[in-house]
Amino acid sequence: MTKNKIMLPIDGKTRAVIENIKPELNAGKYPTKTVIGHKVNVSADILIDGHDYLGQRLWTKHQTDKNWNESQMFGQGNDRFGGEFLVEKIGFYSFKIEAWVDHFATWQHEVDEKIKAGLILEVELLVGLEFLNTILKVAKGTDKEAIKKAISAFKSSSQYEEAIWICRSEQIHQWIEKYPIKENVCWSEERKVFADRKEAEFSAWYSIFPRSAARAEGEHGTFKDVEKLLPRIQELGFDVLYLPPVHPIGTTFRKGKNNSTECLPGEPGVPYGIGSSEGGHTAIHSELGTLEEFKHLVEECKKYDMELAMDLAIQCSPDHPWVAEHPDWFKILPDGTIKYAENPPKKYQDIYPINFESDDWQNLWISLKSVIFTWAEWGVKIIRVDNPHTKSFGFWEWVIAETREVYPEMIFLSEAFTKPKVMQQLAKVGFTQSYTYYTWRNSKAELIEYMTELTKSDMKDYFRPNFWPNTHDINPYILQTGHEPLFLIKYFMAATLSSNYGVFGPGYEYLYHDANTPKEEYKNSEKYEIKYWDWEKRNKITHIYTEVNRIRKQNSALQHTNNIEFCEISNDNMLAYIKTHENGNRLLLVVNLEGYHTQSGILNLPLHKLDKHETEYYLVHDLITGAKYTWQGANNFVSLDPNILPFHLFRIEDIHH
Repeated sequence: MTKNKIMLPIDGKTRAVIENIKPELNAGKYPTKTVIGHKVNVSADILIDGHDYLGQRLWTKHQTDKNWNESQMFGQGNDRFGGEFLVEKIGFYSFKIEAWVDHFATWQHEVDEKIKAGLILEVELLVGLEFLNTILKVAKGTDKEAIKKAISAFKSSSQYEEAIWICRSEQIHQWIEKYPIKENVCWSEERKVFADRKEAEFSAWYSIFPRSAARAEGEHGTFKDVEKLLPRIQELGFDVLYLPPVHPIGTTFRKGKNNSTECLPGEPGVPYGIGSSEGGHTAIHSELGTLEEFKHLVEECKKYDMELAMDLAIQCSPDHPWVAEHPDWFKILPDGTIKYAENPPKKYQDIYPINFESDDWQNLWISLKSVIFTWAEWGVKIIRVDNPHTKSFGFWEWVIAETREVYPEMIFLSEAFTKPKVMQQLAKVGFTQSYTYYTWRNSKAELIEYMTELTKSDMKDYFRPNFWPNTHDINPYILQTGHEPLFLIKYFMAATLSSNYGVFGPGYEYLYHDANTPKEEYKNSEKYEIKYWDWEKRNKITHIYTEVNRIRKQNSALQHTNNIEFCEISNDNMLAYIKTHENGNRLLLVVNLEGYHTQSGILNLPLHKLDKHETEYYLVHDLITGAKYTWQGANNFVSLDPNILPFHLFRIEDIHH
């Protein structure tokens, strides 16, 4: 009688199981995110049947490395194990986990228990001898000599006591870790992490319309005018200068003031109505300057420790060259006309949206990629994408991956104010940063709930928020009163809750708030007309911009988003949170959310997070006002008059005697 051989798709001798790997996204379909200089914490459930001991290792490599790096993992309880690796280069890192039944470690544990029970070991030493002979083949240096001595002791009955001592020694533990005997190994699937440059995690954006940069009223601003503003923007502490589209603006159905369908002579049109006889997305609006002057602006920004961010709006005016050259890239209606953009009840007759279901989609994708690559050749390393949620996910996944291959430093910001899962999907397919709902989160409960979702759920591994209290499109209801403390509050929280934030510059700075009621839009919006700003004007917000940006750069705890912990405070009109960094930087931030009246409360600090104990005295140093207070223990009184300043930015400091 012949035995049938069992045909199975697995190795039946493999007993380890690896599950629930973190970080991972959609079971490894997409990479998670980090930035250079960070450690990536990897964890997984690793288990086996029975009572044997497990061996496990974390394997990592950068996409440019030839060889994998092996490192230890450590138990975290309940069959969960963790390890970490340091990210030092931009690009993709891969990691995987290896696990096996560690018979050597199991033997050592069992021997230890038997020795404690007073048993005489004979067979056990013979088993141990096999393990020592195995590791002798790979050991080096002093280890090799020590293992040989151990083998000799295991073999000699006269050295029994020494052999027993060796069995229980720390040296055996070290050999088990250093020279693992791996049999019937189980491997996890590989997972990927994309490491961005540090600026992907820490940035302060200042947005202006370059055509409003002129110093004289009634003039059309130019790139040269923008250059003259760079010292002031640097003084305010911003490091990204974001410009709406700088391309030729169409004249067909050009919009007038306040989105009027009638455009009067001399009205400049909307920069988002891209394209004219001068060209499209790779041409420069002649009234702003030449391409060479734009490139000069990009270079000048660097001299002021800034980067220039461009705005990618994938849409065309009826005068864009693509409309004549590639009409099939647009949606043709039954009457033969091209469908213009609508967001009912809003109508944008001056804009044709791209049809991503075009039969010629491949050439469309290639042309759009060419736009991004052209800008990259101009020196642009940051792109804010307008309404990416109305374009194909597949396109974004492809074009961001293609860009990273050649320009790995490129940062893509997703300007998608839409459904949560759509925003999340855009982050998953590759967007470096994402606009958020912060603009509309005002109450204590809303803010805590939203920040907890962003920083404590799986979103922390791929969705990198960029907080804006306003934009050139959005004039939120909370700011439509023009009440200065509310402007200060929304600005301060944007800059301290999130490590990436931005403001629509001069409008916010000068408390511009006239609304196109009942909508969350600006009346006399700068999108439709050239504004004149007094760029020499300074006020309270100017001062706070300068101070907060200075403090952000000097305190590493504010250069990360996911390190936030909220504190209890006995007043629902007050919000308190701490941010700490491993270098010892400890900050406490307290905000009066109501903004009209003095608010007070008892603050309860998590002392263990601040390396303090209940009887200890310590300083809280307000880095904005310079005031210092001596506190003791967890519970302390705070009070904020919004008409003076509606927040504290405290650094926790030791008292030096």
